[in-house]
Parts: sequence; structure tokens; C-alpha cells
Amino acid sequence: MNRALGIDLGDARVGVATSDDLGMLAHPLETIQVKSGGVLKRILELAKEKSVATIVVGMPRNMDGTFGPAAEKSREFIEKLKAETTCRVVAWDERLTTVSAQRSLHEAGRKAKEHRAVIDQVAAQILLQSWLDSQA
Repeated sequence: MNRALGIDLGDARVGVATSDDLGMLAHPLETIQVKSGGVLKRILELAKEKSVATIVVGMPRNMDGTFGPAAEKSREFIEKLKAETTCRVVAWDERLTTVSAQRSLHEAGRKAKEHRAVIDQVAAQILLQSWLDSQA
């Protein structure tokens, strides 16, 4: 079993996706509200519930490949996560995942107000699928 979690960190919401048991396909899982607190705790709970081996965290990069202030937040979160879990924790380039998620939902006929609740999950799904594809 090679299950993985994908994490799309945001200032307001954190999108979470999970892979199937074969580690081939990513699926949206849930959105965690940052203001509610407990983001790290909830991710650790999900990792345990889903019996994941790897947690893939989005690492924001500028279009030229450099790292900006958001990347520092991701690095700090990754370090905290590594300290709390035995799962492998991987940083993965998340450029354009939210844009891709918005486009996918729009093409599926979802209105902006409707898909706010799932956009972060879909971004996490795209991020995780990219990583899964790289492992094949």
C-alpha cells in the first residue's frame, strides 16, 4: 500500500487530497479552515486514518523558479510536520495548481461561489497527482 496525502497550504484554507490504495490516482479529501486552528493536528489525524506512507506538501515557487515568502511558510510547516510524523514528507512544486483547479471546476460548470469550498481540495489533488505521476 503506497497511499499518500497531498497538502495545498493557504493562508485561509488548506486543501487535502489522498491517493488510492495503489498510489496511482489522487482524489480530493477535505478543506481545513486555518482560522479554526489545528491544521497540523488534522493532517496528522488524516495521515493515520488513511494509513499514508508519504505526505506531499506544496512548495510555492515564483514562475522563474525562485522561492518567495510563501515558500518560507511551507518550509516551516514541513519542518513541524517532519517532527511529528514517521511518514515521509516531500516538498513538491505547486506552481499553477490553484489556477488549474479553478479552470477545471469552471469547465465542469461550477460557479465561483460554489467551488470556493472545494478549490483547495482540487489544487491538492492536482499537486498530489503530479507527484504520483512522477513516481510511476
